Amino acid sequence: MMVLANEERSAPSPNPTGAQDGAAGGQTRDTIPEVTIEAIARNLFKEAQRYGFQQVDYLRLVNQLLELSGGDGERNRQLNTDTDLPRLVTSPRMPLDGKGIWIREFDAAEDRALFARWLEEMHGRFFLLSSITAKTLDIDQVLRSDQNILGVIVLPDATPIGMMAFLDVDRWQQKAELRKLIGEPHYRGRGFARQASALWIHYGLHGLGLKKIYLNTLQTNMRNIRLNEALGFRVEGILRKEFFLDGEHHDVLRMALLKE
Repeated sequence: MMVLANEERSAPSPNPTGAQDGAAGGQTRDTIPEVTIEAIARNLFKEAQRYGFQQVDYLRLVNQLLELSGGDGERNRQLNTDTDLPRLVTSPRMPLDGKGIWIREFDAAEDRALFARWLEEMHGRFFLLSSITAKTLDIDQVLRSDQNILGVIVLPDATPIGMMAFLDVDRWQQKAELRKLIGEPHYRGRGFARQASALWIHYGLHGLGLKKIYLNTLQTNMRNIRLNEALGFRVEGILRKEFFLDGEHHDVLRMALLKE
């Protein structure tokens, strides 16, 4: 599960939902799937509830949303259009060259200690969270299993900054679960996870022959949905109160990318 997919993106087209700019651009867009609307609404409601919203506050919020949706066209285009996605310069075999980053094979002797340190931090604790039991998988069992494929994200000077993984690779069904992690705090929020994800998806589809790549994430907010959509993923469904973590139940958002 990508409770797990906590970062960035890449995909075949700048607007992966197939949507065009809205009325301000003189064009129409495809209808957003109902399950996506529900995911966003549930997250918004959860945050508002935590803040202490009353019934009248929800009505005021709806009025504000309607007002904003009819506002400045250029601003709306900026909010709803994905930035340019990284151009891939890679073969379908590792090491993967991403024009500024590489993904090399995981070397247990060289990388295990660093990987374990990343997993101990708050940002990395979901990387090996089981999508079935909500318990952390044993790192050595993960490394030993031939159903898991790991890669290390490195800079051009060979500095390791994060991890990519396909877990539970089902070679018969040709599918796997994607996970990503930028382990070094200094390199988060700079687009590396997005670019690494693009490389990893390319590798999965063209190197491993996968037909379906999926992820599960606790991050049901609009930004995370859009980031994963920019990678080519689509919302498949919401698992309500699927995990009990940190003293509360969490919804899990399931997204998948299919090779056409």
